Amino acid sequence: MDAKAAQAQIEQMKEFILSEAKEKALDINKKNEEEFMKEVSKLVTQQKEKIRQTYELKSKKIETQYAIAKSMAVNKQRLTKIKARQDIMHKVADDAKVELTKEMQKADTCKRFITQLLVQGLLMLLENEVVVRCRQSDIALVNGCLKEASEQYTRLIKKETGANKACALSIDSKTFLPAAPVPGKDGPSCLGGVVLFCQGGKISVDNTIDMRLQLVMDQAKPAIRGLLFPEKR
Repeated sequence: MDAKAAQAQIEQMKEFILSEAKEKALDINKKNEEEFMKEVSKLVTQQKEKIRQTYELKSKKIETQYAIAKSMAVNKQRLTKIKARQDIMHKVADDAKVELTKEMQKADTCKRFITQLLVQGLLMLLENEVVVRCRQSDIALVNGCLKEASEQYTRLIKKETGANKACALSIDSKTFLPAAPVPGKDGPSCLGGVVLFCQGGKISVDNTIDMRLQLVMDQAKPAIRGLLFPEKR
C-alpha cells in the first residue's frame, strides 16, 4: 500500500471515528436531555404537590379559624342573650318582692298570711312542740298568730284523720331571721315569714316569704319565659 492509499485509509478511519464520536455524543446529549427533563418533571411534580399540601393546610387552618370564630361569636351571642333573660327574670323577682313588701304592710293580709305559713309548716312537721323563728321586728305579729295557727292545725288534723292532735308553739327569742332588705345595701335579708324547728333544731321547715317566692319563681320560670320570650316560628 502506497503512501497515498494509506493516507486515504487513515482519513476514512478518522471520518468513521468522528462519526461514531458524534453519534455517541448525540446519544449522550439525548440521554442527558431525557434525564434532565425527567428531573425537571419530577421537581415540578414535587413542587406542585408541596404547593397543593401547603394550600390544603392553609385552607384547613383558615376553615378551622373561621369555625372557631363563628362558634365564639355564637356562644357570645347566646351568653349575652342568656344574661339579658336572667336580668329580666331578676327584675321580675325584684318587682315581686316590692309588691309583696307592700302587701305585708297591710295588717289583716299579713296576719292571715303568717297564720297560713305556720299551719302549713305544722302539717309538714306533725310534731307536738315546734319553735318558730322570725324577724325581730315581727315578734309581736307572729306571736299574735300562734294561737290561731295551732287551732287551725288541730281542726285540720281532726277533719282529715279523726285524731285529736295539738301542737305547742313558741317563739325563738335568741335567734332571729335577717331584717328586711334595704335598697343599696348588701348582705343577708328577709322579706318576712317564719322558719319552724323541732327535735332540738334537727328538723326545720323554711316558710319565709323569700323561700316561697323562690319556689314560685322556679316553678313558674317556663311559663314566665314563654310570656316574655316567645319562641319564633
